[in-house]
Amino acid sequence: MKLLTLQDLNVEDTLRLSFDGAFEHQPSLEGELEPFLQTLEEYAGEWMPNLVKGKRRRRYSRSAVWKTLEERRDEYGSSIGLYRTTSPLVSLTLDLGLSHTPPELRIWLDVQPLSFFAEAERCRRFVDMVRAWVSRYPVPYASAHSAADNQLSDAPSFGRDDETWMRDGFDKVYEVCWLNVFGSRLVETVGRERMLSTPAHRVEELPDGSVLLVTWPTAADFASEEARQAQARAFVHLRPELDFDTVLRTLRERSAKLAPVEPRFHPDMAPLLSRTLDRFAISERQLKIAELNTWQPPEPEEWLPAEAALPSDVEDPEHAIAHYGYLTERLVALLHSEVPSVLKETPESLTDADFYFWSEDFPKTRLREAIEEHAVPAVGAYLGEVLVHNLGGRWIPRKKLEEAQVLVGQRVWLPFVRAQRYLRSRQSLLDHSLTHLYRVAERHRS
Repeated sequence: MKLLTLQDLNVEDTLRLSFDGAFEHQPSLEGELEPFLQTLEEYAGEWMPNLVKGKRRRRYSRSAVWKTLEERRDEYGSSIGLYRTTSPLVSLTLDLGLSHTPPELRIWLDVQPLSFFAEAERCRRFVDMVRAWVSRYPVPYASAHSAADNQLSDAPSFGRDDETWMRDGFDKVYEVCWLNVFGSRLVETVGRERMLSTPAHRVEELPDGSVLLVTWPTAADFASEEARQAQARAFVHLRPELDFDTVLRTLRERSAKLAPVEPRFHPDMAPLLSRTLDRFAISERQLKIAELNTWQPPEPEEWLPAEAALPSDVEDPEHAIAHYGYLTERLVALLHSEVPSVLKETPESLTDADFYFWSEDFPKTRLREAIEEHAVPAVGAYLGEVLVHNLGGRWIPRKKLEEAQVLVGQRVWLPFVRAQRYLRSRQSLLDHSLTHLYRVAERHRS
């Protein structure tokens, strides 16, 4: 069953709820948490979790939640995950800080995709759910908003160092999200009258003195011009020392960074570049696509016309070619667990290897001496073998590895030279990718 992982959360934007509430010790922990689950079941509807995960996985039920919490319980508390395994995907971490006074109920909820919350009624139910939780488990501050936009705002530190924000928390209004719950202390800091008069879609005083504020009817279009203006008006109202035009300009800049950009990558590199995107923060994704749309890999220079090929200078060519096979096996041994396709020696396995070396930042995270002595020969031999097996190439062995050639059509290629350039840096893994050289050799084989 599919679970929403941290990597999945970085692929597409989510509606993210951060909620740190408090509760009282009861003779039965189940009795204290029953209202939380009852509210979840009442309001979640189409995004209701169907799986509970702790030490093992169970189908969602209240009894499964109690069992899993007990299994994970220690002197500090207990933490479990609730998930939905079909779209919309859900990850809800329920963390109980039982050693705190008062005990804490911490919730991190992601529902993906954010576009699921384009309907006003669906958003209203989400807000009502949070309202019910807050009414039962008081919070100093809680919010729900686009995860990508949260990254751009530097939430939850908002530019403060870790020590400062952990100490001060939400001692003032640092940001206004789509959904906000301002605890009673923060309300008094701002001024209750000012807080309740905030221009927003929904402003409601709760029984414990906290205030719920929703800037716009729907969460999915938070980046629209109208929603940004509403967000700016609310923020400046709560922080009158701020300038509206400046705040709105900052929000518009964030919207521009998140505006969808259609990938138009170099066709040889598209399979590789598309995979690298997941390693950038979701808030950086569109800017990275735009950057990669304009990037072009340098044309491979590791080749000679066939008539300029260096003749073999080894006494036993078959032995030399067998040695290239041995070097290839060393790369397969190194990568086969992480990159199983290397066993097949195909063009696709070159792309998989490219992605592995790039994602590992291999040139930076391995000793340079080991790269030169072991990785360069292994990568060069593997590239040469793929040219031989898939393009009908033929090795022309040489005493020096960097002079060894693979004849394909009217060109001879220098795979060991390519490997040397390839493994210089993370950027060189793209500039001198194995994939690109192969595709160029493929086009010139006849």
